[in-house]
Amino acid sequence: MKISILLPFKENFSPSYAGAVSLFINDTLKFSKFKKNITVFGYTDYKKKFRNKYINIITKKKLFQSQNKDYVNKFINIEKKTNSKIIELHNRPIYLKYLVKELNEKNYILYFHNDPLSMSGSKTINERIFLLNNCYRIIFNSNWSKKRFLQKMKSDAINSEKLLVINQSATKNKINFASKKNIITFVGKLNRSKGYDLFGKAIIKVLNNFNNWSAYVVGDEPRDKLEFNHPRLIKLGFKEHNDVINIYKKTSIAVVCSRWEEPFGRTSLEAAANGCAVIISNKGGLPETITNGIILKNLSVSEIYKNVKELINNSKIRNNYQTLSYKNFYLSHEYVSKQIDEVRNNLLKIYKPNLSIDASNLRILHITNFNERHNGRLFFNTGRRINNGFIRLGHSVLEFSDRDIVSRGKSLRDFYGSSTLNDKLIKTCYHFRPDMIVLGHADMVSKDVLLSLKKDYSNLKITQWFLDPLNKEGPDYHKNKKRILDKSEILDTSFLTTSPDAINFLSNKYKSFFIPNPADQSMEILNNFNKDCSNDVFFALSHGVHRGKLKGRSSDDREKFIKNLVQKCKNIRFDIFGMNNIQPIWADQYFKNISNSKMGLNLSRGTPIKYYSSDRITQIIGNGLVTLIDEKTSYSDFFDETEMVFYKNVSDLSEKIERISNDERLRKSIGKKGKMKYMKYFNSTIVADYIINKTFEIKNNKKYLWHKP
Repeated sequence: MKISILLPFKENFSPSYAGAVSLFINDTLKFSKFKKNITVFGYTDYKKKFRNKYINIITKKKLFQSQNKDYVNKFINIEKKTNSKIIELHNRPIYLKYLVKELNEKNYILYFHNDPLSMSGSKTINERIFLLNNCYRIIFNSNWSKKRFLQKMKSDAINSEKLLVINQSATKNKINFASKKNIITFVGKLNRSKGYDLFGKAIIKVLNNFNNWSAYVVGDEPRDKLEFNHPRLIKLGFKEHNDVINIYKKTSIAVVCSRWEEPFGRTSLEAAANGCAVIISNKGGLPETITNGIILKNLSVSEIYKNVKELINNSKIRNNYQTLSYKNFYLSHEYVSKQIDEVRNNLLKIYKPNLSIDASNLRILHITNFNERHNGRLFFNTGRRINNGFIRLGHSVLEFSDRDIVSRGKSLRDFYGSSTLNDKLIKTCYHFRPDMIVLGHADMVSKDVLLSLKKDYSNLKITQWFLDPLNKEGPDYHKNKKRILDKSEILDTSFLTTSPDAINFLSNKYKSFFIPNPADQSMEILNNFNKDCSNDVFFALSHGVHRGKLKGRSSDDREKFIKNLVQKCKNIRFDIFGMNNIQPIWADQYFKNISNSKMGLNLSRGTPIKYYSSDRITQIIGNGLVTLIDEKTSYSDFFDETEMVFYKNVSDLSEKIERISNDERLRKSIGKKGKMKYMKYFNSTIVADYIINKTFEIKNNKKYLWHKP
């Protein structure tokens, strides 16, 4: 996986006068497992560069063009040939709008090392929304910086996994505390923003009162001349980073008294890592840089003097701050580099979804039609059964009824309601943070939104279940084929009620598995094998679940089949709905009618195909009726003739119906054995468990009746 890092223009990637960004990148790259695949791009005047894979972008001033823009354009031209998977952009949010215009399919990680509200490209809310929409991750060096980014943003952004805090790092050197000298150190720009004027006045007073102490000042500032002089005030000017670290090693007290809101503060971090007693102002992210130290109650000369004086006078307190700062320091280069690599690795998981994660106590967002608007008429459906299975397994399940949301969301601005649906999905994921999204015929959910969510939530798994027929001679074949394939490239798995090996359009790259229509112990509550029934055979046509009533049909092969069957079975009592001008039945009315039948005909639309059945099979066999099913469905792979009745054609079926109708003992035996086996092996909890195990690639010894490893 190639990674390109783009430095800010004129950020010196060199030990000579290196900036904080360059130091951060150089230090963390040393420990990155991706370092061989990473190239740093920048514009550096100094000949000496850090020892990393680096490309210098040469740009010259032009009369009518920004050097920054020319710098980015030259990077774009190089990147088109490099073709990196990730582009990491440091401290220049303004660059992103140029990059996405030309390189819009890249994965961008933006690092903020400064206050986002002070930087071009992230000052306004709209600019920050643009960054959120176009970045895979946005990384801040402190919680303070992240909070600044979120000022006046919508609450949805606050919970976005795109926003991460990864602090800067420092080397935790071996320290001999006995070799610490009576030195007070100030490192940084020698200006008022850094509080050098306050430090200078306070330190002169300290040096006048404590003859055995000295002060070191490291840094320069040609634009803001602040002169403080004392024989024991040693002004060292700018020093290379290694020299600064060596100064901290022998320093006893370090003062970082910035006036401005420091986004993080590298100087206090490095002072703590080298065992100094650190005094900081309570500005910006400075308090996040130390575990043990003194935070000034107010920023003034007297307050600085008072705290330095106390540390000088009380060696026990001073030594305690030194040892605890060092002992509790954890922001090493190794630690921070590991955090950064985890961000990169999580992106890799999106493109290699076979990397498994823990699948216990999941948060599952189940997106299907829960039929709220139908007033309970369609409650007893497969989506509800699978949902019950997830819950029984102990997972947290949030029901997301896509058709109801679409129905309520339709307007002149959103004619189909799809924009409302997908916007609500994004917001729901921000708040719920699902581990798994399960789609059930959720056709209006955008695959682009799903891909974006996968990038937002790198451990997110997405799967779908699909119940409709997929045989070429069946209804809506081309439509159903398109529905199955629409999101397949971004799905981890697909589960079908048709055997995948009977479908020729599913390639091996799509992880497709068969699932039976699940029965549910809370729904399949009848035991018709325990009672006498006045009707012999039950069958119901639905005419479409959402329609709920008869509609005119040009033809339906099932009606022809039923009429032929009825003619052949002269002494058989049929209970038929959805044809012959008898309306379809639903919900409780359905169960009342089915409860009075000995047998149920499991007849689906179209030519039989391996393992396909509509969900009527669960309502028949799950309630103890004898299930009559075409042998070409191959359900004999799971059940024998003592549990189901398999027929070859209408004549064969009529003979078997008449035989069973006249043999109550046989009818009750088949009905009971069929229900017991189906409820044991094809129940909703087992099916839900199978969906999770296959999606998360959990390796165990569980066996499923329908699955052959």
